[in-house]
Amino acid sequence: MSTLSDPELVSAIRQGEESAFEQVFRTYYERLCQYATSLLKDGDEAEEMVQTVFLTIWEKRADLEITLSLKAYLYRAVHNHCLNRIKHYGVREAHRDYSLYVQPHGQDSVAEAIYGQELEERIERAVRKLPEQCQLVFRMSRFEEMKYQEIADHLGLSIKTIENQIGKALRILRQELADYLPVLVAIGQLFFNLNF
Repeated sequence: MSTLSDPELVSAIRQGEESAFEQVFRTYYERLCQYATSLLKDGDEAEEMVQTVFLTIWEKRADLEITLSLKAYLYRAVHNHCLNRIKHYGVREAHRDYSLYVQPHGQDSVAEAIYGQELEERIERAVRKLPEQCQLVFRMSRFEEMKYQEIADHLGLSIKTIENQIGKALRILRQELADYLPVLVAIGQLFFNLNF
């Protein structure tokens, strides 16, 4: 198995060969856990994210299509899972702060919970509509709290490009989330820093 190329490994996994899957797992698991830990700052959660990625690959192996290198595919998958987790916590925390400090006490908690979930879903849908590079840069900036220079270095882009991508993302999000402006103004500095 050790001599198989990435396309051969992917093909073997697609055909349900456990030995090929195990080889990929053993090769990348620890490194992916370290990468996920650097993003989530929590070893247990990091392992859970990496295990989820591998479980999903195995469960959907028949449809597995990897055009990048196997390593790049795995890192991208873990990256996306971690960003989603960070995003989830960020929105929940921002909404909780909004609920505690902005809304009057005694408001219907069921309606509040529904509104919070709706807001979370709208934000995620809006972010998913961003062009791929624009979305990646935005998530790294807002959800990972990386500085523009760090993002530029990580992606091999100029700071000017990063600034342009963030500006583009914020313009699109302001349009997509226009109905939620009163709430976003209240929690914007906590979550989006949209500078309304």
